[in-house]
Amino acid sequence: MSDVLALDGGAPVRTAPFPSVQSAEGRTLGAEEEDAVLAVLRSGRLNSTVGEVTRGLETDFAAYYGVPHAIASSSGTAAIHLAVAAVDPEPGDEIITTGLSDAGTVLPILAQNAVPVFADVDPATGNLDVASVAARITPRTRAIIAVHLFGQPAPVVELRALADAHGIVLIEDCAQAYLTRTGAGGALAGTVGHLGCFSLQQSKHITAGDGGLTISSDAALARRARLFADKAWPRDTDERTHLFLGLNYRMTELQAAIAGVQLTRLAGVVADRRRTAATLTEVVDGLDGLSAAPATGNSYWQYPVFLDTVRAGADAHWYARALQAEGIPASGGYIQRPLYLTPVLAERRTYGTSGFPLAGPPADVTQEYRPGLCPVTEELIDARLLVIAWNERYGPADVADIVTALTRVHAHAIAAPGTLEPRTGRIASRSR
Repeated sequence: MSDVLALDGGAPVRTAPFPSVQSAEGRTLGAEEEDAVLAVLRSGRLNSTVGEVTRGLETDFAAYYGVPHAIASSSGTAAIHLAVAAVDPEPGDEIITTGLSDAGTVLPILAQNAVPVFADVDPATGNLDVASVAARITPRTRAIIAVHLFGQPAPVVELRALADAHGIVLIEDCAQAYLTRTGAGGALAGTVGHLGCFSLQQSKHITAGDGGLTISSDAALARRARLFADKAWPRDTDERTHLFLGLNYRMTELQAAIAGVQLTRLAGVVADRRRTAATLTEVVDGLDGLSAAPATGNSYWQYPVFLDTVRAGADAHWYARALQAEGIPASGGYIQRPLYLTPVLAERRTYGTSGFPLAGPPADVTQEYRPGLCPVTEELIDARLLVIAWNERYGPADVADIVTALTRVHAHAIAAPGTLEPRTGRIASRSR
């Protein structure tokens, strides 16, 4: 095989597509899911208010996670909105979270008329930095939303202690973190905080296309979350009334039927992802300037690599372009910009032209969503975070191709350190 990079016209390491979450080859959907869906169709009861499948999924999911309460909803974003609504913030109250996540982490804060406050992240994981969170707590802080990024355990044990000390609520965003283990004792992600939120979207460890689950050991928070998902309609008391402002976030019986079968496959999915990831981790940690995510507790939704751009010879965006040319599914930075620099926040595009609730009143302080707000977050997105797609259907040959391509790309980068322009992948002058 040629030593010339595919980016420079050489033959790529891989031409066949990898198993992908966007196709049947990369999903664990099978005959059991088909049978479950057909059973719901034949029953004629597709709505969870008249069917029993969604309630069965909630019971099974709660038991799986060892908690008393699980509430199903229509998406992972909805699951987080249920959690925020359970906290019941006043307009202008603050919720601390990360700028390195999907927008589904932050939009529910705005939708509940609260103000997102962004803390910085750990440079080795991209997860919330506890000291940064602590520095941002004010008298108006009502909650913290911690994201277990890519399946890596966030420091939720420390964050729960911080939340308890300040009388606020810890919400865990576990959309990427099924069966992730956290902290001392290895508690499951989602069970350390007051509320844990999961996604069944197409790309997650298990899927129903879309769907969400919110878990809690707090009966009052769980009841408010359940009511919020169904227009605050207390069906258990047989009253047609609405106790507070809620939405219709109900999961359908068809989603629940698929999710119930997928749940039985979850342990195998995570075990397979962990096993193949271990092979790549051994290689990554041996390449100068590259660091793999910590393996302990990780459930590997994606495979992140953290770069020291000087020692690695180039930034993550060049590495991603080079790997893509070799046929490896990879991206640089995960998202294009921190969430606080997206128009909804930076330009206050919320309710008409009001900017509500981001400006005072109701906010006590008008947050400045600007470049430089969270330097480590921005450094990861701009230069240091390389993300390789991961899948339970990867076999030894798939991992071997990733290893070959990454090793080749790394060798070329360190052969001419500092000569590869960031974000562009163009070769600059090779003078030192």
